[in-house]
Amino acid sequence: MPVTEIGSSDRLLAELRTWVEHETPTTDARAVNGLLDRTEAELRGVGAAIERLPGTGGFGDTLIARTPGEGAPVVVAGHLDTVWDHGVLASSMPWRVEGERAHGPGIYDMKAGSFMAFHAVREILRQGTPTRRPITLLLTPDEEVGSPTSRAPIEAAARGACAVLIPEPAGGLHGACVTGRKGTGGFTMTVAGRSAHAGGNWSEGRSAVVALAQAILAIHAMTDLERGVTTNVAPVWGGTRPNVIPPEAGCRIDFRAPSLAEAERVVAAIRALAREEDGIRITLEGGLNRPPMEETAANLALYGTARAIAARIGYDLPKQHRGGGSDGNFTAAMGIPTLDGLGCTGSGAHAPEEHIRWPDLAPRCAVLCELLETLG
Repeated sequence: MPVTEIGSSDRLLAELRTWVEHETPTTDARAVNGLLDRTEAELRGVGAAIERLPGTGGFGDTLIARTPGEGAPVVVAGHLDTVWDHGVLASSMPWRVEGERAHGPGIYDMKAGSFMAFHAVREILRQGTPTRRPITLLLTPDEEVGSPTSRAPIEAAARGACAVLIPEPAGGLHGACVTGRKGTGGFTMTVAGRSAHAGGNWSEGRSAVVALAQAILAIHAMTDLERGVTTNVAPVWGGTRPNVIPPEAGCRIDFRAPSLAEAERVVAAIRALAREEDGIRITLEGGLNRPPMEETAANLALYGTARAIAARIGYDLPKQHRGGGSDGNFTAAMGIPTLDGLGCTGSGAHAPEEHIRWPDLAPRCAVLCELLETLG
């Protein structure tokens, strides 16, 4: 058990509710910053050194809180933004507790985990618990759209760190943490053709939609489940009227790959679809967003430490690989030992049935807290 007194799951749930009922869509910087204001005040009040980076590009701020100490820090990073728009709390996803499940927008991905990190750091400072290394806590505003403004601060904090902990949701029926993730990326494909009357001047037209359809089939064929590579195209757009040869079309492309070599191969194959011939021009913008979090000996050693702590607390902590990316991809690619999926158990990320198993809040937070106290 950690030296720090974490409190009961009931106590954690009561405060977590205030986070969930403060809606924080990624697209609303003011809403995200409102929750950051509260966390900043709490952390300042217990002695954390605070750095707050102003948001850019329409996103909220990034909060960095540091505890005293010498040497390479332990970094813990969570995001406050969610995929849910304002109003779902009052309409389709109200806060409710049904047995061991607590429901609400963003509770699983990842307000529970970010709250656990905040709570552990706050209580370590409040109670004066000594830690082997200083702690750096980051609360970020834009993970759900690829961390365009928070990637640099996360990477800066991770340089020279002894370990990085990511309290993204625990996965599966048994609450697995994450030692590997696929790399993720995306492109926007734009196709320009030539319009013409679909009846009287058909041969003069060059259909952007047909060219796009051919490209989509080529992208779909790049999926190779045995190699762990997937591609997906959505949304798709193009054309104006049924009687006009479409002069423009486009789509968004998502891809996932388990290793940097596979990611680079897929990127090259998609970029090779760009061309200009016979009245058709295909252009592509994008690339790899999050590099793969490949399972390494350092990640596995960190996992072994966490699993041993969980066993002492009274539960098994399995591990898994995931197809989705997180901010842990960035730090793992830097060679920093990274352990992900240290948040709460539950299910339904990005879905109306999103929930956590709230009795697990305290034992899961205890593992995270003991890691923060003892790593180094």
